[in-house]
Parts: sequence; structure tokens; C-alpha cells
Amino acid sequence: MKLLHTSITVRSMDESLTFYTEILGLQFERRRTIPENHAEIAFVHDPVSGGRIELTHWEGKDQFEAGEQLDHLAFEVDDLDRFLLRVRPKGVRVAKEPYQLRGGSSRLAFILDPNDVWIELIERPKTPA
Repeated sequence: MKLLHTSITVRSMDESLTFYTEILGLQFERRRTIPENHAEIAFVHDPVSGGRIELTHWEGKDQFEAGEQLDHLAFEVDDLDRFLLRVRPKGVRVAKEPYQLRGGSSRLAFILDPNDVWIELIERPKTPA
């Protein structure tokens, strides 16, 4: 398992991108809308550490309570089905069963930690040997 990114919910994508790139010096990677989730996401990264942040703006959600900004942590897993088979008997709660976004190539699922923090699991497509 490999930690991929931390996602935070933002009020304004443009203001947040300006802050993370111009103020903090992170580098812009990409930005896209996800119509089926009513969201827009953008990725920035630290060129020194490789750490990545996903900025998520939810359509119609411009106000939130303190603490709601952490959206999810994302981990890459080799085999999503095998991982879920291993953790379900340990009481891990699955918030979203495996699925694939339209136009995407990775399989995704979400589990919850004991504090109800969402953990995204990403299985990348296998490359032929």
C-alpha cells in the first residue's frame, strides 16, 4: 500500500489554487470536473517531497463547519478486491463499494477509519509485462 494524496474540501477552487501554488510554492498538476459527483478537483504537489494534495470543490457547498475540510486520504492498492476481502472480517466499514468513474481507468472504493474519515483505495490498471 502506498499513500497517494490527502484531499481537502475548498470553498473556491481558483482562490485555493492561487494559495497553494503562488503562496506555498506547490506545483499545479491537473484540474477536472467530475459530473457524476457534482465536484471539481485539482491536484498540486511538492516537488521536493513528492507530497500531493487534492483540492475538492463540491458544487453548491461553499460553507462548512470547522473540521469538515478534510475530505479523504488516498492509498494505492495492488488488488482492491483482495484488500477488501482481507479487511472486512476485521470490522472495516466499506462506505463505497468498488467502482470506476466514467472515462477513468482505475478502480476506486472508500472505507471509513474508526473516526469516520474517508479512505480512498485506488487500484491502477495492470500494465502488460
